[in-house]
Amino acid sequence: MTKEFDLAALLAERGAERYELHAKYLNHQQPRMLRTIGFDKVYERAEGAHFWDADGNDYLDMLAGFAVMGLGRHHPVVRKALHDVLDASLADLTRFDCPPLPGLLAEKLLSYSPHLDRVFFGNSGTEAVETALKFARYATGRQRILYCSHAFHGLTTGSLSVNGEDSFRKGFAPLLPDTAVPLGDLDALARELKKGDVAALIVEPVQGKGVHEAPPGYLRAAQDLLHRHKALLIADEVQTGLGRTGKFYAYQHDDGVEPDLVCVAKALSGGYVPVGATLGKDWIFQKVYSSMDRVQVHSASFGSNAQAMAAGLAVLSVMENEEIVANAAAVGDRLKTRLAALVDRYELLVDVRGRGLMIGIEFGRPSSLKLRSRWTMLQAARKGLFAQMVVVPLLQRHRILTQVSGDHLEVIKLIPPLIIDTDDADRFVDAFTEVMEDAHNGGGLMWDFGKTLVKQAVANR
Repeated sequence: MTKEFDLAALLAERGAERYELHAKYLNHQQPRMLRTIGFDKVYERAEGAHFWDADGNDYLDMLAGFAVMGLGRHHPVVRKALHDVLDASLADLTRFDCPPLPGLLAEKLLSYSPHLDRVFFGNSGTEAVETALKFARYATGRQRILYCSHAFHGLTTGSLSVNGEDSFRKGFAPLLPDTAVPLGDLDALARELKKGDVAALIVEPVQGKGVHEAPPGYLRAAQDLLHRHKALLIADEVQTGLGRTGKFYAYQHDDGVEPDLVCVAKALSGGYVPVGATLGKDWIFQKVYSSMDRVQVHSASFGSNAQAMAAGLAVLSVMENEEIVANAAAVGDRLKTRLAALVDRYELLVDVRGRGLMIGIEFGRPSSLKLRSRWTMLQAARKGLFAQMVVVPLLQRHRILTQVSGDHLEVIKLIPPLIIDTDDADRFVDAFTEVMEDAHNGGGLMWDFGKTLVKQAVANR
């Protein structure tokens, strides 16, 4: 007799093997990395912006699953929507009908960017970017895409071609014919456009790597330049969209910016069902899908599935009803203001930047001799180790989960769930202040851990 599948029983029986299973069957470097930095925790449950371990200890999430958990974990409205859509037993993904949920979600998404007309639904941020690249090339009849230095747009081949981080690109050539220009450099953009072969510029209004914001007025000026040369502006809002920066889209912080294509994903999922969306102008879609013969020229097997569409609709409903964007702006301002006040207090802290609940905390070379010698030791082994030294005690001592903003960067990026409140923000600032105080006073545990990181960095060379 076949044993009935019991998920709860399976987790109870095998859940303790999680790190061993990953080491044996998945990315074997993941558990190794987590154990090296002391992040090999076992979280038992989660709700909102918090995790709990088996002992009932509370952890504050300032990472949000790399910005996927915009509403935190297990929001009741999104949970109910998914239960409802499963219980409805819809005839989903027949591929030979036009179900209502994709149209309703497209309509709602477009209401936040009324200059755009149509939506393509895929399953991830990198798919949304791939779609934008393909559509821009086909609509303009040109092949070359411009992207900004230090950009991150995904890791599939097309999106990797517009990824500004060499460590991700290394070993995967040849990629597509694309060209990097510095973020904010209009002269460099103009030089490339004069060559006459550029289809589009793709840009993150706030770059995830390092948390660098496009200079005021840059996006509008870039848009005008692109349009004069019959090229398109693609806004990658996969991480910055849906309220992250205190506006629904980050490009909306600049007046008059109306991208031709906009990529969204991450928070639209509610943290449950992967979904990506590429929003665009009608004429672009009309060119791509120019006849019935081309009806499937670009598609995704699981795109527009009912569960993803229901999650997206629920997320947008919660964002409106609970004023999520306003909360991100207000709590983000408080968090950034309190952190910025520490820059003059601690010589290892050089900058606090960002918008809304997307904040970068940058560290730099101190002036005092004792701290400078320790800083130099870390930098000689591997750039970015000091930021990791801050991330670890935040988790180990204060039970706050954060991340370094990119490889070889001395920047911590805060991208918490957009539902965090002022108490959460103050909890982070108080903990961060203690960690910085410890670092400046030569706290043994922190610098001893730095020595461990140095040994590991040298061993990995």
